[in-house]
Formats: sequence, structure tokens, C-alpha cells
Amino acid sequence: MAVAFREQMEQTSMGSLSFEERFAMIVDREATHRENRKLDRRLKAARLKMKATIEDIDYRHPRGLDKSVMRSLITCQWLKSRQNVIITGPTGIGKTYLSEAIADKACRDGFTALCYRMPRLTRELEVARGDGSYIKLLNRLAKIDLLVIDDWMDPLTDTERKDFREIMEDRHDLKSMVITSQYPVSKWHELIGEPTNTNADAILDRIVHNAHRITLKGESLRKTRSTLTANQR
Repeated sequence: MAVAFREQMEQTSMGSLSFEERFAMIVDREATHRENRKLDRRLKAARLKMKATIEDIDYRHPRGLDKSVMRSLITCQWLKSRQNVIITGPTGIGKTYLSEAIADKACRDGFTALCYRMPRLTRELEVARGDGSYIKLLNRLAKIDLLVIDDWMDPLTDTERKDFREIMEDRHDLKSMVITSQYPVSKWHELIGEPTNTNADAILDRIVHNAHRITLKGESLRKTRSTLTANQR
């Protein structure tokens, strides 16, 4: 507000405005500044690795990305309805970029988000169990509006499976998730890795039943761009 006031004092054109109009401009400046600071905090807390945005998504590459699905996700209504998003496809096809672009849009719309690669999430849970902060970490994860779990590709151990189910139980019909994997959903029973399928069924039911699915295919975007760069030299 002080900065906005000084700027007004330096602009002779402001003299034509009433006190109320000038004061409203100062208050508006303060409100915008506070909202921007909140957004910066949300983006920093989300642990985004890329500068991924919905606006920069590449729809030209033939990978089966449906614009209508993305348009529905852009509204963030799915977050308000506590639904999930599942993104599957081969390596290099852009799953991580899409998941972080969705998380970025969620932050810009006022939601909190947190992104994890699956290996890091399982490691943090293991460490938390050892140092006594396990319940605290679970409670923290449960409060996040959007939890992104990226790059799920390895079968879960017995302990990891129990951890994953705890996370699913805490978030089911309460908060949203984005999960990316190289494996189609039909193979996720094997990733959960439980012979009796009891836990697998419980976990999958909490993820899949209310999820928007994005199934990508085709050649790696990284490979395609690398080829184009080489041809331009």
C-alpha cells in the first residue's frame, strides 16, 4: 500500500481522482500483492520441477491427448468434486509435464498441491516411520488438496502397500490425486503386488472409480524433439 501511495503522489494525473477512488486503487493493489504472495507460497510448496503450464501443452504431437478432457480439467471442477486423474503411457510421452501443468493450474486457482515421484514418496514414508514422524507426514499428505504421484513403475513391497493404502483411505472422497505410470490401469494389480488382491482391490477402488483417465501413446516427445533438433543443424 505504501508503494502504491508513493506512485500516486508521483503521478500528476491522480489529482483528478477523488479520495475514495485513489484509496480504492491502493486497497486493490494491496489485495493483489497478497494474492500473489499466497500463490508464490503454494507453487513453492508444490515442489514443481518443471515450468509446466496448461497453456503450453503440446497438442500437435500425435499421442492421443484429448483436448476436451483437458478443457474439463482446466476448470478444476474435478478438484472441487474430489475426483482423481490417471495419466498412463510410455516413457518420454509427457506424463510428468501434464501432471505438473495440472498441479500448476490448481495452485493458480487457489488449491494446495504437492508433487512426489513414487520412489521419493516411499523413501520419505520409510524415513518417517523410523524417526517417529510417520503420523505427522500422513496427516500432512491428507490435508493437501491435490497430491501428485508421478512415475509409478515398480511393484510395492508389503510395507509400501500398507503406506499407500493409508494415503488412499485418508484421501478417498475428500481430496484429489493425479497418478502417472508407464503401466495401464489393467496392470496395476501387479504393481500393488498383493497375492490375495484384497489390498489391491481396496486401493484401486479408491483411485479408479472416480478418475479421469488420460491414456497417451506414440513415440517419445524427447526422442522426436531430439531428432528435429539434429535435423535443423
